[in-house]
Amino acid sequence: MEDIFLGIDLGTSAMKMVLVDGTKHILAQITEEYQAAQPKQGWNEIDPENWYACMKNGIKKILENCDRSCVRAIGVTGQMHTLVVLGEDGRPVRPAMMWNDIRTKDLIAELRKRVETFSEGKYLARTISTGSPAANLYWLKKYEPHNFEKIRKFLIGPDYLVYRLTGQFGTDYCEASTSCLYEIKKKQWSEQMRELIGLSREAYPPVRGSVLAAGRLSREIAELFSLREDTEVLVGTGDNPATAISTGCLGRGYPVISLGTSGVFMTPVCQPRDNAKGKVILFSFDDVNYSYLVQGAVQSNGSTLEWWVKNIMEVEDFSVVDQLVCPDTAWKSSVLFYPHLVGDKTLYADPNIRGGFFGLSTETTRSELLYSVIEGLCFSFRELAEKMELPLEKFGSVKVVGGGARSRSWMQTMANVLNIRIEQMDGMTGPAYGIALLAAYHCGSVASLEQISEGVMKVNQVFEPVPAAAEACEKKYEKYLRIHKGLRYIMDGANI
Repeated sequence: MEDIFLGIDLGTSAMKMVLVDGTKHILAQITEEYQAAQPKQGWNEIDPENWYACMKNGIKKILENCDRSCVRAIGVTGQMHTLVVLGEDGRPVRPAMMWNDIRTKDLIAELRKRVETFSEGKYLARTISTGSPAANLYWLKKYEPHNFEKIRKFLIGPDYLVYRLTGQFGTDYCEASTSCLYEIKKKQWSEQMRELIGLSREAYPPVRGSVLAAGRLSREIAELFSLREDTEVLVGTGDNPATAISTGCLGRGYPVISLGTSGVFMTPVCQPRDNAKGKVILFSFDDVNYSYLVQGAVQSNGSTLEWWVKNIMEVEDFSVVDQLVCPDTAWKSSVLFYPHLVGDKTLYADPNIRGGFFGLSTETTRSELLYSVIEGLCFSFRELAEKMELPLEKFGSVKVVGGGARSRSWMQTMANVLNIRIEQMDGMTGPAYGIALLAAYHCGSVASLEQISEGVMKVNQVFEPVPAAAEACEKKYEKYLRIHKGLRYIMDGANI
């Protein structure tokens, strides 16, 4: 019997599952969709039981045509930061508060001021933002004290599915270190943050290595899916580290851009730099060896392009991007676009900043506007790289994955703006696949972290910067950098 492994990715709007064998071959993959609720403007929440229902449906479907006795291990990954709070009975006290929920925006300045004197307070003050578990717990204490008092345990989104599969509470170093409740250098929950939030120590989940077993399937779950009771479930990790593993970013040490709903620039580092932008992810397989991954985000990335193509252009087919934009000449346009439509977390930690077009004229074409949206997103990634202090020239290229990587126009524009070779990657690189490979590693089918991406990641196409285009983009980028101050002055009257 050949061992098989299941990877589950709890996404923002859908759950993706991948079934692989010990040779990393994909046996099946499915998607189960769901929708978050928006009871008020800026709120994004969902009943965790909706996730559980989707997980049950998905597991039944993906295992339909396989020998279930061969399933050795299950890995769970998904959206980072999303907060689930459980009561005495182990059930959710209220809907989960999602990573893109911005209800806490008016509390962030207050929180930063209060935590900056804490141990590691400078880092915490710099990285705490809307959607952070720390900010959301603080909001619950302030505005829903009746629910806050019921909390007996909090978990991050994917941890809840691990709990439902095994009955065990826990999280990994990635989810803990990005919660703004954790001291990364000391590798422990912050006692000062705990006192500020007001939860008991027992409410905090234990932190363990991502590839360790959280537990075995509960008898109820094993019987429900006709799986062996000795099937192990990994502690798991966040979606960005899972992607970093499948792309080789974490194992082989090179920068990767992931173009999804939000855009993520990530790279492994030996030691985080105190003044560099970006959120530090502490990662460990085994509670013994530790590494760091630094990530910066463009909060509205694929969602910005989707807004323009679907809502404004009223086109459903994204292939229109490469049909309308000719990157060989489009760079000559003088129109600029600022892409932060729903605020920014990494560069300016400003939830109120918004986007805009600049340099429009009566001669501006639809194609120019579409190109400027893509170029603006690329400018935001360049700004990320600079403020994260990423030495891109050291690597000579940047690998790009995700849905947006399929666009040739986007990739060529990225090469021109970053002025570096862009490698459009082919193959399965998503979080579900990454966590399935970790499950295979856990069971010994993959020998090492370095080997996880071996044979998986292939360069589909290389895009070199065009000198004339790169020079033009350099000049436009200088103007682009001045937009944030101008917008702040226009929108807030802030003379900065």
